[in-house]
Amino acid sequence: MTLQKFNYLNKVVEAGVVSVVRGSTKEEAYKTAEACIIGGVKAIELTFTAPHADEIIGELTEKYATDDEVVIGAGTVLDPATARIAIIAGAQFIVSPSFNKEVSKLCNLYSIPYVPGCMTPNDIQDALTYGSDVIKLFPGSVVGQGMVSAVHGPFPKVNLMITGGVNLENMKDWFDKGATVLGAGSNLTGAAVNGDFDKVTDTAKKYHEEIRRIKSKN
Repeated sequence: MTLQKFNYLNKVVEAGVVSVVRGSTKEEAYKTAEACIIGGVKAIELTFTAPHADEIIGELTEKYATDDEVVIGAGTVLDPATARIAIIAGAQFIVSPSFNKEVSKLCNLYSIPYVPGCMTPNDIQDALTYGSDVIKLFPGSVVGQGMVSAVHGPFPKVNLMITGGVNLENMKDWFDKGATVLGAGSNLTGAAVNGDFDKVTDTAKKYHEEIRRIKSKN
């Protein structure tokens, strides 16, 4: 693993929670990400379902270049062409809803962490074989918390990011089961749909405080 890749991964893991940012407009997605960072959730997965996602990633990485805790990634990356666009724009990690070996190869080439969505042992084994250091267990709301400990049976060293169904009330439970990091979407950013970015910041503060509380007891 290169030093760059290690540093980006370490930032994601240290954050504890990754904000999955969507948006119907460029402005909404950008302001949502900004609100999360202000609130203390400094790992951002900017999905490519948002308009001009590459531009948003570029603007965020430039704005927060001097903040050592901020890490900006791209989400909903389905193919290597999109992955390359995201990386050139400044994405520091790539997240997909499923595993794609060509995306994995490209991320390895650029020394960028690739976090693919997996749901079965076969998916996980393929992703690990192609060099993924963190696996997104997705959707968490479907596979359930028992899946985390079950996966660690055949894959005891695998690092898991749980996305889907994560909220303030169950974060500790996911970590207790063996999660490495969590991905939070609408439960964290939902107020952005109504333009209430102050509410997003307030919610992000609660997520950040809960992560700090959990880590202090581990």
